[in-house]
Amino acid sequence: MSYKILLFDLDDTLLDFGANETASLTQLFQQNGYTFSDELFQLYNSVNKQLWADYENGIIALDVVLNSRFSETMAKLGQIVDGAEWENQYRELLGDGDQLHMEGALEVCQRLSATHRLFIITNGITRTQIKRLKQSGLYDFFEDIFDSQSIGYSKPAIEFFDFVMNHISDFSREDALVIGDTLNTDIRGGIQSGIDTCWINSKELKSPAAIQSTYTISSLTELFEIC
Repeated sequence: MSYKILLFDLDDTLLDFGANETASLTQLFQQNGYTFSDELFQLYNSVNKQLWADYENGIIALDVVLNSRFSETMAKLGQIVDGAEWENQYRELLGDGDQLHMEGALEVCQRLSATHRLFIITNGITRTQIKRLKQSGLYDFFEDIFDSQSIGYSKPAIEFFDFVMNHISDFSREDALVIGDTLNTDIRGGIQSGIDTCWINSKELKSPAAIQSTYTISSLTELFEIC
Protein backbone atom coordinates (compact mmCIF):
# COMPACT_ATOMS: atom_id res chain seq x y z
CA MET A 1 0.00 0.00 0.00
CA SER A 2 1.20 3.51 -0.78
CA TYR A 3 1.13 5.99 2.09
CA LYS A 4 1.34 9.78 1.96
CA ILE A 5 1.73 10.69 5.64
CA LEU A 6 4.43 9.07 7.78
CA LEU A 7 4.26 9.49 11.56
CA PHE A 8 7.69 8.71 13.00
CA ASP A 9 8.54 8.07 16.62
CA LEU A 10 11.88 9.69 17.48
CA ASP A 11 13.82 7.98 20.27
CA ASP A 12 15.33 4.64 19.25
CA THR A 13 13.45 4.90 15.93
CA LEU A 14 15.39 7.73 14.25
CA LEU A 15 17.82 8.82 16.96
CA ASP A 16 19.89 6.53 19.19
CA PHE A 17 18.46 7.63 22.52
CA GLY A 18 20.19 4.80 24.37
CA ALA A 19 23.67 6.09 23.53
CA ASN A 20 22.72 9.68 24.30
CA GLU A 21 21.05 8.71 27.56
CA THR A 22 24.06 6.76 28.86
CA ALA A 23 26.51 9.56 28.05
CA SER A 24 24.24 12.23 29.56
CA LEU A 25 23.55 10.27 32.74
CA THR A 26 27.26 9.59 33.23
CA GLN A 27 28.00 13.32 33.01
CA LEU A 28 25.05 14.24 35.22
CA PHE A 29 26.06 11.99 38.10
CA GLN A 30 29.73 12.90 37.80
CA GLN A 31 29.08 16.64 37.94
CA ASN A 32 27.01 16.06 41.07
CA GLY A 33 29.76 14.08 42.76
CA TYR A 34 28.65 10.49 42.10
CA THR A 35 30.16 7.69 40.06
CA PHE A 36 27.70 6.38 37.52
CA SER A 37 27.98 2.58 37.65
CA ASP A 38 26.03 -0.19 35.94
CA GLU A 39 24.24 -0.84 39.24
CA LEU A 40 23.21 2.81 39.50
CA PHE A 41 21.98 2.77 35.92
CA GLN A 42 19.85 -0.29 36.61
CA LEU A 43 18.36 1.40 39.67
CA TYR A 44 17.63 4.61 37.77
CA ASN A 45 16.23 2.68 34.82
CA SER A 46 13.83 0.77 37.06
CA VAL A 47 12.54 3.95 38.70
CA ASN A 48 12.33 5.82 35.39
CA LYS A 49 10.48 3.07 33.53
CA GLN A 50 7.87 2.75 36.26
CA LEU A 51 7.27 6.50 36.33
CA TRP A 52 6.91 6.67 32.53
CA ALA A 53 4.54 3.69 32.60
CA ASP A 54 2.40 5.46 35.21
CA TYR A 55 2.39 8.59 33.07
CA GLU A 56 1.45 6.74 29.89
CA ASN A 57 -1.38 5.03 31.79
CA GLY A 58 -2.68 8.41 32.97
CA ILE A 59 -1.84 7.83 36.64
CA ILE A 60 0.61 10.71 37.13
CA ALA A 61 1.46 13.97 35.34
CA LEU A 62 4.53 14.44 33.16
CA ASP A 63 6.05 16.91 35.63
CA VAL A 64 5.98 14.21 38.30
CA VAL A 65 8.03 11.91 36.08
CA LEU A 66 10.62 14.53 35.27
CA ASN A 67 11.00 16.15 38.68
CA SER A 68 11.05 13.00 40.79
CA ARG A 69 12.93 10.32 38.85
CA PHE A 70 16.36 11.40 40.09
CA SER A 71 15.24 12.22 43.63
CA GLU A 72 13.48 8.84 43.90
CA THR A 73 16.54 7.04 42.54
CA MET A 74 18.89 8.70 44.99
CA ALA A 75 16.43 8.26 47.88
CA LYS A 76 16.79 4.51 47.42
CA LEU A 77 20.48 5.05 48.17
CA GLY A 78 19.76 7.18 51.21
CA GLN A 79 20.63 10.43 49.46
CA ILE A 80 18.48 13.56 49.23
CA VAL A 81 18.85 15.57 46.01
CA ASP A 82 16.90 18.29 44.22
CA GLY A 83 15.09 16.27 41.57
CA ALA A 84 13.97 19.29 39.55
CA GLU A 85 17.48 20.74 39.42
CA TRP A 86 18.98 17.41 38.36
CA GLU A 87 16.32 17.17 35.67
CA ASN A 88 17.25 20.61 34.31
CA GLN A 89 20.89 19.59 34.14
CA TYR A 90 19.99 16.32 32.44
CA ARG A 91 17.84 18.09 29.80
CA GLU A 92 20.78 20.32 28.90
CA LEU A 93 23.12 17.36 28.61
CA LEU A 94 20.66 15.41 26.44
CA GLY A 95 20.17 18.34 24.10
CA ASP A 96 23.88 19.05 23.80
CA GLY A 97 24.92 15.42 23.29
CA ASP A 98 25.94 13.72 20.07
CA GLN A 99 22.64 13.00 18.32
CA LEU A 100 23.53 9.69 16.71
CA HIS A 101 21.21 8.39 14.00
CA MET A 102 19.79 4.92 14.08
CA GLU A 103 21.15 2.95 11.14
CA GLY A 104 19.62 4.17 7.88
CA ALA A 105 17.76 7.11 9.46
CA LEU A 106 19.36 9.89 7.43
CA GLU A 107 18.94 8.08 4.11
CA VAL A 108 15.32 7.18 4.90
CA CYS A 109 14.36 10.72 5.89
CA GLN A 110 16.10 12.27 2.88
CA ARG A 111 14.48 9.99 0.34
CA LEU A 112 11.00 9.72 1.81
CA SER A 113 10.68 13.46 2.48
CA ALA A 114 10.83 14.02 -1.28
CA THR A 115 7.69 11.92 -1.86
CA HIS A 116 5.85 11.87 1.48
CA ARG A 117 4.80 14.16 4.29
CA LEU A 118 6.87 13.38 7.39
CA PHE A 119 5.92 14.13 11.01
CA ILE A 120 7.41 13.34 14.42
CA ILE A 121 5.21 11.89 17.19
CA THR A 122 7.08 11.64 20.49
CA ASN A 123 6.51 11.29 24.21
CA GLY A 124 9.58 13.43 24.77
CA ILE A 125 9.96 17.00 26.00
CA THR A 126 9.32 19.81 23.51
CA ARG A 127 12.51 21.85 23.87
CA THR A 128 14.80 18.84 24.15
CA GLN A 129 13.36 16.95 21.18
CA ILE A 130 13.44 19.96 18.85
CA LYS A 131 17.02 20.71 19.84
CA ARG A 132 18.08 17.11 19.30
CA LEU A 133 16.38 16.96 15.90
CA LYS A 134 18.12 20.14 14.77
CA GLN A 135 21.52 18.97 15.95
CA SER A 136 21.02 15.62 14.24
CA GLY A 137 20.39 17.24 10.87
CA LEU A 138 16.95 15.63 10.53
CA TYR A 139 14.79 18.59 11.55
CA ASP A 140 14.19 20.05 8.09
CA PHE A 141 12.77 16.78 6.74
CA PHE A 142 9.69 17.05 8.96
CA GLU A 143 6.60 19.15 8.42
CA ASP A 144 5.74 19.27 12.12
CA ILE A 145 6.63 17.78 15.50
CA PHE A 146 3.97 16.52 17.92
CA ASP A 147 5.10 15.87 21.49
CA SER A 148 3.27 14.77 24.60
CA GLN A 149 4.32 17.77 26.65
CA SER A 150 2.67 20.20 24.23
CA ILE A 151 -0.41 18.05 23.62
CA GLY A 152 -1.08 17.13 27.23
CA TYR A 153 -1.50 13.44 26.45
CA SER A 154 1.06 10.75 25.68
CA LYS A 155 1.15 7.82 23.29
CA PRO A 156 -0.73 5.47 23.19
CA ALA A 157 -3.66 7.64 24.35
CA ILE A 158 -6.33 8.12 21.72
CA GLU A 159 -6.37 11.81 22.67
CA PHE A 160 -2.74 12.12 21.55
CA PHE A 161 -3.47 10.63 18.15
CA ASP A 162 -6.72 12.58 17.79
CA PHE A 163 -4.75 15.79 18.31
CA VAL A 164 -2.21 14.76 15.68
CA MET A 165 -4.88 13.85 13.15
CA ASN A 166 -6.78 17.09 13.78
CA HIS A 167 -3.66 19.21 13.29
CA ILE A 168 -2.41 17.73 10.03
CA SER A 169 -4.07 19.29 7.00
CA ASP A 170 -5.86 16.89 4.65
CA PHE A 171 -5.26 13.99 7.02
CA SER A 172 -6.74 10.62 6.12
CA ARG A 173 -6.24 7.46 8.16
CA GLU A 174 -5.94 5.44 4.96
CA ASP A 175 -3.00 7.57 3.84
CA ALA A 176 -1.08 7.43 7.12
CA LEU A 177 1.42 5.06 8.70
CA VAL A 178 2.74 5.08 12.29
CA ILE A 179 6.39 4.02 12.50
CA GLY A 180 8.06 3.20 15.79
CA ASP A 181 10.09 0.79 17.88
CA THR A 182 7.77 0.44 20.88
CA LEU A 183 4.73 -1.83 20.80
CA ASN A 184 2.95 -0.43 23.85
CA THR A 185 3.08 3.20 22.75
CA ASP A 186 3.65 3.60 19.01
CA ILE A 187 1.98 0.48 17.67
CA ARG A 188 -0.82 0.20 20.22
CA GLY A 189 -1.61 3.89 19.74
CA GLY A 190 -1.80 3.56 15.98
CA ILE A 191 -4.01 0.46 16.16
CA GLN A 192 -6.41 2.11 18.63
CA SER A 193 -6.71 5.10 16.30
CA GLY A 194 -7.33 3.06 13.17
CA ILE A 195 -4.01 3.90 11.53
CA ASP A 196 -1.73 1.30 9.92
CA THR A 197 1.47 0.67 11.84
CA CYS A 198 5.04 -0.39 11.19
CA TRP A 199 6.99 -1.89 14.08
CA ILE A 200 10.76 -1.61 13.86
CA ASN A 201 11.78 -4.80 15.62
CA SER A 202 15.56 -4.61 15.36
CA LYS A 203 15.99 -6.73 18.51
CA GLU A 204 13.84 -9.58 17.14
CA LEU A 205 11.40 -9.45 20.02
CA LYS A 206 8.23 -11.54 20.09
CA SER A 207 5.01 -9.61 19.58
CA PRO A 208 2.11 -10.39 21.96
CA ALA A 209 -1.08 -11.56 20.31
CA ALA A 210 -2.91 -8.46 21.56
CA ILE A 211 -0.70 -6.10 19.55
CA GLN A 212 -0.33 -7.03 15.90
CA SER A 213 1.37 -4.41 13.74
CA THR A 214 0.40 -4.03 10.08
CA TYR A 215 4.08 -4.41 9.19
CA THR A 216 7.14 -5.56 11.08
CA ILE A 217 10.63 -4.70 9.87
CA SER A 218 14.11 -5.06 11.33
CA SER A 219 15.70 -1.96 9.77
CA LEU A 220 14.54 1.48 8.68
CA THR A 221 15.56 1.01 5.06
CA GLU A 222 12.89 -1.67 4.69
CA LEU A 223 10.40 1.21 4.70
CA PHE A 224 11.24 1.81 1.04
CA GLU A 225 9.43 -1.43 0.20
CA ILE A 226 6.33 -0.39 2.19
CA CYS A 227 6.01 3.32 1.46
